[in-house]
Amino acid sequence: MSSTKVHLSKATFTISAPDIRKLPEDSGIEVAFAGRSNAGKSSALNTLTNQRGLARISKTPGRTQLINVFEIDDNKRLIDLPGYGFAKVPLEMKKKWQKALGEYLEKRQSLKGLVVLMDIRHPLKDLDMDLIQWAADSELPVLALLTKCDKLSQGKRSAEVLKVKKALAPLNADIRVQAFSSLKRTGAEQADTIICDWFRQDDIEEIASVEE
Repeated sequence: MSSTKVHLSKATFTISAPDIRKLPEDSGIEVAFAGRSNAGKSSALNTLTNQRGLARISKTPGRTQLINVFEIDDNKRLIDLPGYGFAKVPLEMKKKWQKALGEYLEKRQSLKGLVVLMDIRHPLKDLDMDLIQWAADSELPVLALLTKCDKLSQGKRSAEVLKVKKALAPLNADIRVQAFSSLKRTGAEQADTIICDWFRQDDIEEIASVEE
């Protein structure tokens, strides 16, 4: 008996929701992508799903104003959360985005993994740390993707990854740190493996219980 391979390339857009009340039924497994508005979240989603136009990329950071849902398989979804921290938008609109993001993180039971995207040149800003700390406290596994790593030399890239790992180590949580480039596809294979393992967790647990 073996668990079914999950293919992120099967992702299809399902719905854009202003808040959790408009989302699909809270069941199955969801992996959410979150990050500052200029962290390259849409590019990363497109790279990992091998679909150039799945997540819309804007030249103006902060255009992801809704919770976007992409169906991978039956009861398996990727969630693109509103970007935070950078967007030059009215304060009231920013508060609305933040409320939608916060509600999703706190109340969505099907959330099983969180991908936090940070520009490798400016990682671990206050809001990034708040998000990772929350995930650690909630015992939610985290993949910290350090994006735009093609802009650094190999040595500098490795040094930044090590620095972030050391900074997050005291949280004593399930946090993995990976350099990533949408342009060069650096780290894409490793990220795919981690995310697909999260999606397969129910299958793995079911197999383990049968074997016992």
